[in-house]
Amino acid sequence: MTEQPLDLDAVQAFIRIAELGSFTRAAEAMRTTQAAVSLKLKRLEQRLGCRLIERTPRHVQLSAQGETFLEHARELLEVHDRALTVFAGARQRLTIGISDHVAGPELPALIARMNAQDPQLLIEIRIGSSGDLLQSFDRRELDTVIVRLHAGRSDGEILTEEKFGWFAAPGWQHRAGEPLPLATMAEPCGVRAMAGQLLDAAGVPWTEIFVGGGVAAVAAAVMAGLGVAALAPRMLPFGAVEVGPRLGLPDLPRLPILLHSRVKDGRPRNALAALSAAFRSAVRGWPALPAKALTASSAAAQEL
Repeated sequence: MTEQPLDLDAVQAFIRIAELGSFTRAAEAMRTTQAAVSLKLKRLEQRLGCRLIERTPRHVQLSAQGETFLEHARELLEVHDRALTVFAGARQRLTIGISDHVAGPELPALIARMNAQDPQLLIEIRIGSSGDLLQSFDRRELDTVIVRLHAGRSDGEILTEEKFGWFAAPGWQHRAGEPLPLATMAEPCGVRAMAGQLLDAAGVPWTEIFVGGGVAAVAAAVMAGLGVAALAPRMLPFGAVEVGPRLGLPDLPRLPILLHSRVKDGRPRNALAALSAAFRSAVRGWPALPAKALTASSAAAQEL
């Protein structure tokens, strides 16, 4: 007697839940509903005769059986994808631009997530300023860009919002009577402009002590003790401390991260959905607010 084969969509749903730790984000990655993902998992568990995911109101984690099955589930989908490539033509290409203020330490894991979604998709990623990437997108040189809110643009899908703060190295002290030493990105960085405008409005004297060509350079200057920088916490090495409240610096708004894309369907869209869901998960893990309507303060901000 032949046993009923596994439903590959249900196997994929299980993998997404395991990787993203959330039914909601798994549904986002698969471009479906949370109820549909739950039903797929339920059918898979019934077929295997065991519980794969332990669910509580606040946590989602693999059961012992789920841990064992996960590797085999990934292998199953990889074999399936390789079988399909026998009849596929040339590789499809997906070109993505990601703002330097957005691409954080999670980028390797996000690229791996996209590759796991579709190993045969040729992925090209460029890192740059939001302004430059949006110009490339408008010239149709990029299929998709993930950037911060940029002045003069009202389009794009909000992926999430991210908290910013004033950070310095442990033990760094501001010398009384001197302007606040600021490490910034080079112009026309919108975060730099926003930080300067807020400091001016609050009557806080400041001076640029370091100008970096990327977030990594600015973070290095901060950890070297040169001064203070306005950055998202996940962009800084472990050990950086927020000094805004201690120095009486103005609060920084949560800045939206937006997705601009002309990819509408097919394999690239599925890979992009997986990337978006994983990105939301990574940013919220610090944590940040979920995607919502722009606030007045964030709408006034522009990005690099």
